[in-house]
Amino acid sequence: MGTKGIDGARGSADAVPASAPATVAELIARQWGDHRPGLRYGTTVLSHHRTAREAAVRAALLTDLLPRKAEPHVGVLLDNTPEFPFWLGAAALAGAAVAGINPTRRGAELARDILHTECALLVTERAHLPLLAGLDLPGVRVLVTDGEEYAGLLAPYAGATPQDLAARRPEPADRLLLYFTSGSTGAPKAAVCSQGRLAAAGHSLARHFSVTPDDVHYVCMPMFHGNAVIADWLPALAAGASVALRRRFSASAFLDDVRAYGATYFTYVGRAVQYLLATPPRPDDHDNPLRLGFGTEAGAVDAARFATRFGVRLVEGYGATEGGASVQRGPGTPPGALGRAAPGDDLAVVDPATGRECPPARLDTAGRLLNGDEAIGELVNRGRSMFEGYWRNPDAEAARTRNGWYWTGDLFFRDADGHLYFAGRTDDRLRVDSENLAAAMIENILARWPDAAAVAVYAVPDEVAGDQVMAALALRPGAVFDPAAFAAFLAAQPDLGTKMTPRYVRVVPAMPVTATNKVHRVALRRAAFLPRPTPEGTPATSGTPATAVAPDVVWHRPHGGAAYRPLTAPDLEALLARYEAQGRADLLSR
Repeated sequence: MGTKGIDGARGSADAVPASAPATVAELIARQWGDHRPGLRYGTTVLSHHRTAREAAVRAALLTDLLPRKAEPHVGVLLDNTPEFPFWLGAAALAGAAVAGINPTRRGAELARDILHTECALLVTERAHLPLLAGLDLPGVRVLVTDGEEYAGLLAPYAGATPQDLAARRPEPADRLLLYFTSGSTGAPKAAVCSQGRLAAAGHSLARHFSVTPDDVHYVCMPMFHGNAVIADWLPALAAGASVALRRRFSASAFLDDVRAYGATYFTYVGRAVQYLLATPPRPDDHDNPLRLGFGTEAGAVDAARFATRFGVRLVEGYGATEGGASVQRGPGTPPGALGRAAPGDDLAVVDPATGRECPPARLDTAGRLLNGDEAIGELVNRGRSMFEGYWRNPDAEAARTRNGWYWTGDLFFRDADGHLYFAGRTDDRLRVDSENLAAAMIENILARWPDAAAVAVYAVPDEVAGDQVMAALALRPGAVFDPAAFAAFLAAQPDLGTKMTPRYVRVVPAMPVTATNKVHRVALRRAAFLPRPTPEGTPATSGTPATAVAPDVVWHRPHGGAAYRPLTAPDLEALLARYEAQGRADLLSR
C-alpha cells in the first residue's frame, strides 16, 4: 500500500457545511438527534446524540453550581476520558470556560495554575487526587468524576437538552478555553480562546483536511493541551466525525488502537512520532486505516520514515494556541519547511534587536542552513492577528503585541521563495516533548541543592525535535559533584515536573558572566554539551580564579534512565552521529 493522500478515499470537503457555526455551543447542539457512533473509549461507544446529552447534563449542573459567577471557569484535571469532552461541551453550552490543568505540574505551581484562572470548580478523577493533597485552594469546589457523589449530583439533570440552555445563548466572543502556553517569562500564561475563534478553527481544519462524517479522529495527545482539542477534537466536531480517546499516549498500543477504532486521522506533538518509530516493526504495519497525521516537531527525517513504514503522510503545521500567527503547508513545500504564511497574515522573520527583517536563508544542496547568524530571527505577524490575550496578564500581552506586531517568541528562517523553517525558541524558552518550560522556574528548584553556588538552565537542541533541558552548576567551595545525590535531590522535589529534569549537567568551575555580572547564557547554549574551554580571567563564583581550576565536566542522563554518568568521548561521538542523521547538527553551533 502506498502513502495515503490527504484527501484519501473518504469523500470531499463538501461533507463539511459551507458556513461555520458561530459558536462551539452550536456545534454541540447540532449533534442532538444524530445516533451514529460519536465517541469511542475502550469498548464503550456513545452516539453523537448521547455525547450532546451528557454535555447538556453537565451544563445544567454547571449553571446551578456557578449561577452568578462573573468568571464561570472550570478547571479540568483529567486524562483523556469521556468526561473531558463532556465538560468541554458543557462549558460551551453554559457560556463558561475550561482551563486545561496539566497533571505534570506539581505543588505550588499546580495550585497557581488553578487559582490564577479563577476556577471555582475543579473536575478531576481519583488517579489525580494525590496531586491536590496539601494544596491550598480556597474557594475551589472539587468534583471527582469516578467518586461516589458524582452520579448523584448529575442525576437531577438527566433530562437536560442543549435546547434547555438556549436562553444563555453564548456569543462568538465568549471565552471557552483558557489554555496554558509558554512560561518563558515566568509562570505559564493562560491564552484566551473564544467560542467563535475555536468554531472557525475547527471548521477550517475540517475543510482543509477533507474531514467527513465517516472519519474517526484518534485523540491520543493530552486534552489539557491545545493540540488535541483545537487540531483533533474540534475538526471532528465540525465535520460530524467520530472521536476515539486514548487515556494516555502509548506507542505500543497505537497501531492496535487505530485498527480497533478504524481511526483515519490523528495529531501528534513533540517526540510522539519518534516513540512510534521506536516500536518493533511488524510485517503488517501498512495495514491500517489512517490517512493523515497532523502535528509539530516530527522532523523531516522521521516524517519520511513514518510514511515509509506505516503508509501514512504526516503534515507538519505551525499555529500557536494564542492564534497570533499560522503557517500553512502547500504544494511544493520543501522538506524541512513548514510552509508559507496563511492567507491574510503578513509574517516576517525579524531581528528582535533592530526590528529589521532578516535576509533570506542560504541553503546547501542537502538543505543545511549556511547563514544562520543573519537569517534566523523571531517570527512576527505584521498583519491581522487572532490573538485574544492572556488571562489577567497585561504585561505578557503587551510584550506579545509590541509595536503593533504579534511577536511569536519562536525562531524561524525564511528561504528565498518565502518558505518558513522553524529554528527553535527564544532565549529563556525550552520546549521539551511538546511542553513549553521556563528556565527560571527550573533554576529556582535546582538552586535549593545545598552544593550549588550558582545555577543556570537553558535549552539545547534535541537530536530529533524540540529541546532538552541542560543545567550549568557552579559548586560551593569544597563540594564535589555526586551524581547519585543530585539525582536523589531531583526526585525529591515536589514541584519539579516530569519534563523539567535536566538531561545534561555541565559542572563549571565558575559561572560565565557578562560585563554586568549576568549569567552568559549565550555562551552556555552555544557550548551545549560540547567541550568548552574555560575563558581566562573569568571570575569564579567560588572566589578562585577560573584559570586555576579544572575544566568543565558534562554529565548526561541517557533516554529512559534516571542516573547521571560522565559524557565520554565515545558517548559524544555517538550523540553527534544521531544529530547528523536527523539533519540537526548545525543547530548545536547556534
